[in-house]
Amino acid sequence: MISKLFNPYTLLGNNQQLGELPDANTILKKTVNIAWPAVLESFLISIVAMVDNVMVSSLGTYAIAAVGLTTQPKFIFFAIIISMNVALSALVARRRGENDREGANKVVKQVIVIAIIIIAIISIASFTFAEPLLRFCGAQDDTIGAATDYYKIIMVFSFFQLFSMVLNAAQRGVGKTKIAMRTNIVSNVINVIFNYLLIGGNFGFPALGVKGAAIATVLGSIGACAISLASILHTDGYLNIFLMKGKLFDSEIIKSLAKLTSGTLAEQLFFRIGFLTFAMIVAKLGTTAYATHQIAVNCMHISFSFGDGFSVAAVSLVGMNLGAKRSDLAKIYGIACKRLGYIFAIILSVFFIFSGKKIYMMFTDDMAIIELGIIIVRILAVILFFQIDQVITSGCLKGAGDTKYVAMVAFLSVTLIRPIAAYVFCYPIGWGLIGAWIGTLFDQLARNLLNSTRFRSGKWAEIKI
Repeated sequence: MISKLFNPYTLLGNNQQLGELPDANTILKKTVNIAWPAVLESFLISIVAMVDNVMVSSLGTYAIAAVGLTTQPKFIFFAIIISMNVALSALVARRRGENDREGANKVVKQVIVIAIIIIAIISIASFTFAEPLLRFCGAQDDTIGAATDYYKIIMVFSFFQLFSMVLNAAQRGVGKTKIAMRTNIVSNVINVIFNYLLIGGNFGFPALGVKGAAIATVLGSIGACAISLASILHTDGYLNIFLMKGKLFDSEIIKSLAKLTSGTLAEQLFFRIGFLTFAMIVAKLGTTAYATHQIAVNCMHISFSFGDGFSVAAVSLVGMNLGAKRSDLAKIYGIACKRLGYIFAIILSVFFIFSGKKIYMMFTDDMAIIELGIIIVRILAVILFFQIDQVITSGCLKGAGDTKYVAMVAFLSVTLIRPIAAYVFCYPIGWGLIGAWIGTLFDQLARNLLNSTRFRSGKWAEIKI
C-alpha cells in the first residue's frame, strides 16, 4: 500500500527528475516526521476551542454566540501578523535549503522588530473600537455585553499569542514543528484548567463567566509565549537569538517580506471580509441559529486542523527543496502531504456522519438546535474533502512564494462566492442556516479546483524569493 501511494515516480508524474529520488518509505517517514507535530498542534487547538465552547455553553446559548461573534473581528486585526508569519516560514525554509543560517536568523530578527510595532497598534485599536466593531459584526442586545468583555480582554493581551505565533512560524520554516506543538499543548492545558476555575467559579475562584473564559485564554497564551521564547535561547538551535544580528531595519529583507506578505495579507483580508460577511448573514437568523452554526464551526475547525497541519509541513518541505534547487522533490512531498490528507478526510467524514447528534448534545439539550445541527454536520462531512485538499495545496503554493495567486483564489471564492451563495440559499431560496452551509460548500469546491489547477501547472516552482 505504502509503495503504491508514495511511489516517487508516480508522485513526480511527467515532471523532470533532477537527481536521485528517495523511496516510498523515506518520503512517508520524512513527511510524517514534519507533519505530525503540526497536525497534532492544530487538532489540539481545535479540540480545546470546542471544550472552551462546551464550558461556556453552561452559561446559556447567548454565551456561545457571544464568544463566536468575536472570532472574525479578532482575525481581522491578526491578519497582518498571520500573513507575515507565512512569509517568514517560506523565507526561513528557503534559507535553510540554501544552507544560509545567518540569513535565516536575520529574517527572524527583522520580523520580530516589525511584529512588536504592529502588535502594539493592534492592541490599542481593537480595545478602542471593540463595541462598535462587534455590533457591526451582528452582535445583538443579548450578546453585545459579554462579547465586548471577552473581546477586550483577549485583544489587550494579544501580544503573548501573536509573539508566540511569530516564533513558532520561524521554527516551522526549519522543520521544527514540535516546538509549536509543545507551546500549544501547554497553552491548551492552562486554558482548560482556568476555564474550569474561572467560568463557573470552582475551588474558591470567582465565577467570572465569559470574562473568565477570556482570562483563561490569556493565561494559556502567556505560557505558550514563554516556551516559544525559550526555543530561540538555546545556543545549539538553528535559530538563535544571539545569531540574530544585522540592521534593525534591513531594506533587502523587508523587500522580500513585503513581496510575500502582500499576497498573503491580501488573502487574509479577502478571507476576513468574506468570513465576516458570511457571519453577518448567519447572525441575522438570530441567536439560536448562530449558536447552532457556531457549534458546527467548531467541528469544521477540527477537519481544518488536519489540512492545516499538513499545510504547515508542505510549506516547510516545498520551501526547503526549492531552496536546494530540487523542484522535483518539492512536488513529490507536496503530493505526499495531499495523499495523507485524503486518508484523514475519509476518517473524519465517517466520524461526523455518525456522531453529529452526540457532538451537539455536549453543548445543548435543545432538540431544535440538535436536529438542525445533525444536518449541518452531514453537509460538513462532504465539505471537508475539498477543504482539507485545498488547504494543503495552498500550503504548497505558499511554500514556493506563490502568494499572489492564492490571494486571487481567496478573493474569488471566499469574498465573492461564499457570501453570495450563502445569502441566495439562506434568504431568497429560504433554506436558512442550511443554505449558508451550502454556500460554504460552493466556496470550498472553487478553492479546491483553482488551487489544484495551479499546483499541477508547476508555475509555482519557478518563483524566486
